[in-house]
Amino acid sequence: MKPDITSNISLYRWSRFLRSLIFWQAVWFLYFQDILSGAQAILLYVVLDVAVTVLEVPSGYMSDRLGRRKTLIASAAVTLIGVSLLGFGSSFAVFIAAQILIGAGGAFSSGTDEAMLYESLAAVDREDEIEAQEVIAWRFSFIGLALSAVTGGALALLDPRLPFIATGVAMAGLLWVTWRFVEPPRTTEIPEGSELLRLSQLGDNFRNPVLLWFFALAVLMYCFSHLPFIFGQPFILQAVTDIGLTSSAPLVSGLITALMMGISVAVSLVALKLRDRLGLALLLLSAFGLQIAISGVMALTDSAVVFVFLLLRMVPDALSRPFILGRIQPLLSDDSRATWLSLKSFVGRLVFALALSAGAISTTNAGLMPYADIARILTIATLIGVTALVLLALSAGKIAVTAPKNSDC
Repeated sequence: MKPDITSNISLYRWSRFLRSLIFWQAVWFLYFQDILSGAQAILLYVVLDVAVTVLEVPSGYMSDRLGRRKTLIASAAVTLIGVSLLGFGSSFAVFIAAQILIGAGGAFSSGTDEAMLYESLAAVDREDEIEAQEVIAWRFSFIGLALSAVTGGALALLDPRLPFIATGVAMAGLLWVTWRFVEPPRTTEIPEGSELLRLSQLGDNFRNPVLLWFFALAVLMYCFSHLPFIFGQPFILQAVTDIGLTSSAPLVSGLITALMMGISVAVSLVALKLRDRLGLALLLLSAFGLQIAISGVMALTDSAVVFVFLLLRMVPDALSRPFILGRIQPLLSDDSRATWLSLKSFVGRLVFALALSAGAISTTNAGLMPYADIARILTIATLIGVTALVLLALSAGKIAVTAPKNSDC
């Protein structure tokens, strides 16, 4: 074991912060829709998700085979190139290429950074801190998202390309941080070249009812977390247009996103206490229920009350992601940990991409997506979500959806 393996723990937090400096997060739909059409803007997001989907599992396998550090360096490098193309490109084809590269970057990091943290903690016999460390890392992420959202909105008022250029600078910083990671030691039970045994381990995971339950929950929560991200921006544009502030839409969107992340940081401060008080199953189901409620309100009305619910968009993530990871990581082997985590993301992205594609086909080809189209898509999603929530709640009583009590942070 290398003596500075513990540096990975602090570097992980900063890598999450830098990766979350997505200055274009609150304005990307407005930017693409201004240049292209609403349907093309949605399809660009689909391209991003498809790119991640195609590379998700192979990148997890690459991480398990070649190592966490090399995979994370590749992630930072291709993301840097992708956001640079968004900043300096001007055509639909260039934007597609950029989205593919950004998607590749997301695929390379998905599961790998989380596996890096757990294995670094395990190397120094601190794996029981995984939940607490993930909560801290999520705070770093939320702070990064909050700062970049409002800053990106302000930059977009000066030049719509500046948020993408600023994100490129952040990705250069991420590349420097990931270069400093130390490859954590891993135990293996699979002889070199015995890939069938690796596949067998994945099959065993799907026969584990606890892992299967968390897999389904994670896929559903991924989809419902991104619905307000996609459809919240055109709603904000319509709302500020109604009050005569169309030119300030990027800044307003950025401010709302910053407030959203700030609320999530505050919630993360009490997340561990809520888990202990409510129990893991109730906490996770409540978080999923809140996601469904946000989509349901957006489907019911286009009034200002939606702004209040949009501010809660990341709260479910603060109450679920660290605990999902903390529960399932000890159940996974080092030989297939990143592959399993990537497979989970793969299915979530695939389901969401297919749903968005169906939504894009059903919309008008106008520059601005009408609220009627948004409401129709979100109504269907809400009905699916309520059904899934009931099924998860019923099945939770039949399996051990519990997590060990870990140290506070």
